[in-house]
Amino acid sequence: MGQDSPPTPAGGLVGLKEIMGAYKQAGVDIDAKMRALELMRDSVATTHGPAALSGIGHFGGFFSLAEPGAPSYQQVGNYDAPVLVSSADSVGTKIKLAILLNRHDTVGQDIVNHCVNDILVCGAFPLFFLDYIAVGKMDSEQVATVVGGLAQACRAAGCALVGGETAELPGLYRIGDYDLAGFIVGMVEKQRILNGASVADGDVALGLPSNGLHTNGYSLARRALGLDGDEQQARATLNLHDPELGGTMADALLATHRSYLPELRPILDAAASDAAAPQVKALAHITGGGLVDNVPRVLPPGVAVQFTQAAWAVPPIFKLIQQRGGVASEEMYRVFNMGIGMVIIATTDDAARLQAVLPEARVIGKVVQRPSADAPQVEIV
Repeated sequence: MGQDSPPTPAGGLVGLKEIMGAYKQAGVDIDAKMRALELMRDSVATTHGPAALSGIGHFGGFFSLAEPGAPSYQQVGNYDAPVLVSSADSVGTKIKLAILLNRHDTVGQDIVNHCVNDILVCGAFPLFFLDYIAVGKMDSEQVATVVGGLAQACRAAGCALVGGETAELPGLYRIGDYDLAGFIVGMVEKQRILNGASVADGDVALGLPSNGLHTNGYSLARRALGLDGDEQQARATLNLHDPELGGTMADALLATHRSYLPELRPILDAAASDAAAPQVKALAHITGGGLVDNVPRVLPPGVAVQFTQAAWAVPPIFKLIQQRGGVASEEMYRVFNMGIGMVIIATTDDAARLQAVLPEARVIGKVVQRPSADAPQVEIV
């Protein structure tokens, strides 16, 4: 004899509460996700101008390139040959420190600024941004704090946060863990694309300072600084005032990835509209791989750049990592930005004019002929 079938609820859905309870017990809380969406809705809306045609919650984000009232750089009509430029990246293991310290308000800014810089070096200005947040267990307030940081950086960049995905993935991430990735789309006039093709022997390399590690090298930094062991001891170390740093290690390591858009957008705009304005030949965002691997990405084959280490001050956090971890200088310059977050290449005359409007810029290197195809394109002396 078979068992009786469960009663059907008035609405006709069999065991709905039981089903949803089972999903929650399996580690996915849909109600918590919906609460996170409500908590982030207002901050996301603050990034929307007239070109962003939809709020969060739809199946896709809408962004108009022909919307009255949008800034001129978002209008296809202001371009002869508009080119879309896209990029994607993540915050990397810097998130482990944010989780350890329960400080989630800066990592969202990190990923937006990282992506903004990546398209900026192509000459593009940001249009819209999407995020991907994956969690082990949904913490609505935590996720909303992360998205608040995303929104803050998007507002500063004039970039619409048009959507994204928040995924609860029990079994793949531990409870309390999360990951964060970002996706950006910008636009540039085809003739104004920066690709470094005109970089030549005799040009000058200027450097703009970083805020610290930005979003690269944290796996080595944590190991070197002894932060991968007991979590309570790691927190105590991070929160202790360090005289070498002039503050706490936590503040130094979680310093926000700097956006160079505010300084460089006026320069690129002026160069596009006035041939007499100082021209930028190439820009390089110094991320993972440091000066050694990132600068060659914008150099033609026949040239190299010689950087002079003494031309800028290396921030104390890098010196601390090198000293405590016993890391060779060559590896430090291959892993970290070492205090230079953006490199600008220009003629000698234009470099001097650029320094007049970029007080932080320092001459840190020169472009030379590359002796052979096998010779490195970056030398640090």
